[in-house]
Amino acid sequence: MLKFGQRACTRFKFPSNISRISRFQSTKMNASELFEEERLPWYSHDQFYPVRTGEVLDSSFKVIGKLGYGAYSTVWLCRDIRERDAGFVAGYVAVKICTRDAEKSTQLNRELDFYEHVSSMESQHRGQAYIRGLYGEFELDGPTGKHLCLVHPPMHMTIRQLQYQNSAHKLNVPLLKWTLANVLKALSFLHDEAKVVHTDINPANIMLTVADETILEDFEKDEAENPSPSKVIDDTRTIYCSRKLRLPTGGLWGQPALCDFGEARIGDSHSGLIQPELYRAPEILFEMEWGSKVDIWSVATLVWDLFENQHLFDARDNEGKSSGTHHVSEMVAYLGMPPLQYMQSNDITKKVFDEQGHWTGGSKSVSIPKISLEERISALEGEEKELFLDFIRSMLRWRPEDRKSATELLKHPWMADAM
Repeated sequence: MLKFGQRACTRFKFPSNISRISRFQSTKMNASELFEEERLPWYSHDQFYPVRTGEVLDSSFKVIGKLGYGAYSTVWLCRDIRERDAGFVAGYVAVKICTRDAEKSTQLNRELDFYEHVSSMESQHRGQAYIRGLYGEFELDGPTGKHLCLVHPPMHMTIRQLQYQNSAHKLNVPLLKWTLANVLKALSFLHDEAKVVHTDINPANIMLTVADETILEDFEKDEAENPSPSKVIDDTRTIYCSRKLRLPTGGLWGQPALCDFGEARIGDSHSGLIQPELYRAPEILFEMEWGSKVDIWSVATLVWDLFENQHLFDARDNEGKSSGTHHVSEMVAYLGMPPLQYMQSNDITKKVFDEQGHWTGGSKSVSIPKISLEERISALEGEEKELFLDFIRSMLRWRPEDRKSATELLKHPWMADAM
């Protein structure tokens, strides 16, 4: 499996109003109150493995505390207690325990296929260091069936959470460039060598590594001295509250790394619906064949989320409903009209463009909004603003082949002083 060896860190001085993660008092929850994963609309208790803190999984990993949960899993900080060579110090891992039927999940299978694919490569590409790795996998026998478990390096917060540490809810220029440099290095490896399309680039799928292991040690100490709130269902099942890792001290932060490969596609050409709605490239809206350049389009929209704390696209009609036509009309406003050949490429493009290359707006005659990339930028002026706009425009192109690659974007003048 792909080993994650990135141990580098970065020091940043954050604003004095940065929020702090408070400790909580251990409590027992009311049995009738929905708690943690129970709040999921599709929750079924027999799908989840009944983890208990202190238990040892697969004779290898001692459960310390709960890091979080998702639609089809819970994630736990564990110590690797396996015996190793003399002098070995037990390390920390994050164990993702999937629900009983998760192996039927297309997302899980895609994630496992991805890790198997990249682990089979003998690449020396530096971008591998900015991809969350997989140490291994194992199965647990639960009361109602088997549960696949994935062993990952522990991660800190998402880039979205880092963004919200600042009261303005925006990344400044150095933090933005730092994040983009790592994401683009990861995509350079994925696109150029691994031939993988991530398809789900968004702030929740970029996480910080843990540069200072005392953060994990403090988590373990706090959990031992002040256990997380829990809800005891019966003698066989307890639901625990997730505990956050504390913030780094001295401004010592890990590195942004690309995570979550459950929607990844291997190969150069694909079809079908992908990407979060507001991150969708035009070829997805027009149901065209697509490839790695959809990730590049997503990076541009990601920039707006992180730098302006606003979505670049609204993609809603006058009633507030999701609208592909309105989404495309905003693209026209920002980019201008696409090439005529592009406008006439299939039946869907012909619904909004006529044979002469004019915008028709579809059956509801949606108009092109009076918006521009220039007026959407609030924090830059002068030459830096022009360089930034050129950087963004090199990603926001109608034709995928006209967008710069991740490798090319790393060399763009606006990224020259990125860390």
